[in-house]
Amino acid sequence: MDTIASLFSFITTPVSWVIVQFHSVYGALFGPDTGWAWGLSIVSLVILIRICLIPLFVKQIKATRAMQTLQPEMKKIQERYKNDKQRQSEEMMKLYKETGTNPLSSCLPILAQSPFFFALYHVLNAIASGDTIGVINQSLLQSAQKAHIVGAPLAAKFTDSASKVEALGASLTDVRVVTAIMIVLMSASQFFTQRQLMTKNVDTTVKTPFMQQQKMLMYVFPVMFAVFGINFPVGVLVYWLTTNVWTMGQQMYVIHNNPTPGSKAQASYLDRLTKHVAQHEKVARRRDRAIVKAIVAKGRDRNEFERKFINGLSKAGLAAQADGTVIKSDTAVAAQAEDGTPTTAAGTPKRQQPKRQSKSQRQHGGAVGPKAAGESEPKTSLTKADEPEDAKPAAAKKGGAKPAGGTRSKAQSGQRKGPQRPKSPSKK
Repeated sequence: MDTIASLFSFITTPVSWVIVQFHSVYGALFGPDTGWAWGLSIVSLVILIRICLIPLFVKQIKATRAMQTLQPEMKKIQERYKNDKQRQSEEMMKLYKETGTNPLSSCLPILAQSPFFFALYHVLNAIASGDTIGVINQSLLQSAQKAHIVGAPLAAKFTDSASKVEALGASLTDVRVVTAIMIVLMSASQFFTQRQLMTKNVDTTVKTPFMQQQKMLMYVFPVMFAVFGINFPVGVLVYWLTTNVWTMGQQMYVIHNNPTPGSKAQASYLDRLTKHVAQHEKVARRRDRAIVKAIVAKGRDRNEFERKFINGLSKAGLAAQADGTVIKSDTAVAAQAEDGTPTTAAGTPKRQQPKRQSKSQRQHGGAVGPKAAGESEPKTSLTKADEPEDAKPAAAKKGGAKPAGGTRSKAQSGQRKGPQRPKSPSKK
């Protein structure tokens, strides 16, 4: 173990130095040999590391969003090569390479923390073994061995024997109860963090390798913490529980204020933003203006929640602008079309679409039925009564003179209009 620690002294020495600096501050407040002094030193180490990892966390969010935008393309590849898993994997790798995305990007913060976790483990293990390490000298070593967190020594482990725990000034029962509680809290916080991501901030309807990876991590990581946690010293459990709580809070903040497009978190966020903007008639925060600007720029590519947001502003008499602000406008003028075309305050109202006509109306030239319109039925053919006076037969002008067979009062279908030739000569 000493050989391994010496090989990684380039990381164990800085970690031990940071712990000692924090211990000097907290030791002046709570006493140098107390668990508060050493425990808060470890917590402060976590906070310092996580602050340094914020740029990496931002990069992780961007990479995760990029994976989200690839979901439709990934679904198409799955459907196209559903019977050829090898070709499906090749096309997925090709898509990742072309877009510059990495499905393992969600693991970056954990991978970046691994060296610090490894270094802290060896520092605390050396304290439990009574060995100096890094900048921790003999006096600091004795002080750390005396420190207890809720009755459990800082360097004690769940698997330690009773004699080893007694040498650290504690009982085996206290150590196992404290470590078991911390392991359960550590695993539960990890599971809740990953579940929060899966249920609120991603589209679970699309089955892709990225989604399968996230689901796997949701169950694998808590199990790993539960299995390996029994071999971690109490100080390491404090470190990992603190970093899990930090991650959970950091993720809650991101989901609440900058959710993934198309997720349930975005629906909740845009609903809150609609109410706030409608009440104050302006977009106050710069972050909100950036989101509104992105929604306006999408145009036809807006998702369901973004279209609902634009329509909500229109109902409130507001119109979203290209710079992320809103202006007052008439509801009919400010309303944006469903295809995403924005309007301005000086725009024109939407053109009314003509009503669709029925088949009978189209056959009669668009005229409505007489019962519906309250008008007489339009005449579609001329009758004898409608003919001009000079077009009537001469015999009809003579008083009472009619052909024997007579002519019908109305032209029959298929006959010529006007005077008809009698079928047989008339007889007197």
